[in-house]
Amino acid sequence: MTEHLIPTPALHHWVMDLWLAAGSTGREATLTADHLVGANLAGHDSHGVGMVPRYVNSWLAQELQLNRHAAVVQDSGTMLTVDGQRGMGQAVTFEAMELAVARAREHGVCIMGLRNAHHLGRVGHWAEQAIAAGLVSVHFVNAVSKPIVAPHGGTQGRFLTNPFTVGIPVPGRAPVLLDFATSAIALGKVRMAYNKQVKVPPGSLLDRHGAVTDDPAVMFPEPGTPPGALMPFAGHKGHALAMVCELLGAALTGGDTTRPAHVTMKHAIWNNMLTIVFDPQRMGTADVFGDEVNAFVEWVQSAPLQEGSDPIMMPGEPEQRMRRARAAAVPIDEGTLAQMDEAAAAVQRARGQSPGPLSALAVPAA
Repeated sequence: MTEHLIPTPALHHWVMDLWLAAGSTGREATLTADHLVGANLAGHDSHGVGMVPRYVNSWLAQELQLNRHAAVVQDSGTMLTVDGQRGMGQAVTFEAMELAVARAREHGVCIMGLRNAHHLGRVGHWAEQAIAAGLVSVHFVNAVSKPIVAPHGGTQGRFLTNPFTVGIPVPGRAPVLLDFATSAIALGKVRMAYNKQVKVPPGSLLDRHGAVTDDPAVMFPEPGTPPGALMPFAGHKGHALAMVCELLGAALTGGDTTRPAHVTMKHAIWNNMLTIVFDPQRMGTADVFGDEVNAFVEWVQSAPLQEGSDPIMMPGEPEQRMRRARAAAVPIDEGTLAQMDEAAAAVQRARGQSPGPLSALAVPAA
């Protein structure tokens, strides 16, 4: 399927203008555009601007609430519970992370539970917020929507892609950033494959009968036909980590777990997140940490490569490379572009204003 290039500054302005037209404040619209475009720049198109159509549908269904703020509901100094009030995930999570960063600077550590946020996007973004403050962070996240990931050995969805993320700033070198879904593939990547009319990697999906398949269409069936399911990564290991993310990210924070009683939305994805943020300087190892990391990375990367393998990279390096490659323009497939044009038209119908079709800014990719 044809891909089009959208100049990066123009794409950012379009996303920001769309949410301004929908009624977001300038700050909320900017944070949303920063995050979504940033995900594309990092190479994670599944969590980038292609989410805009779903967000718009959620807003039109009065599920996503604009201009809400993170509200502290429990405060014991180093431990916070924050409610996102069904607000724009990119905005309320930024505010929640600001609180956690401030407490970690004050006390050395903060454990923060965020509940009831609309889709908070690429979790690595929040680890990067902590990294920018010189802090380590660990994130356990669940998602509440139609269950799409089958438990290990099961054939039907029971939970979602439940990400796990760790961010580690390292003196003198790029940070280490681990950020992955506990499913074998993120649903957004299945959506991208479906829009591009390509297959997904083997071992990622089950069809509605429980058979392994590489056809992304099983997740987007005709109305009335049951969907397939995503598989957990690494079998029982991904299943177990997904369960931990569900219990720590949601049950412990007072958020919803993915049970039928909580899955009443049409378009929204609710996220809950348990975050541990701490100041590595308080460990008393600052004088040796950077040198030890560099020595260990050098040792790991000295391993002989398998035939045809790319160079050995550290967690976070693929995103760094992609940001350089996409600094000027972001590729968007034709199917996603059409969905975004329709999202702009929907905002126009609802509010009498919009930034117009994104396709007007596109040029065919070489």
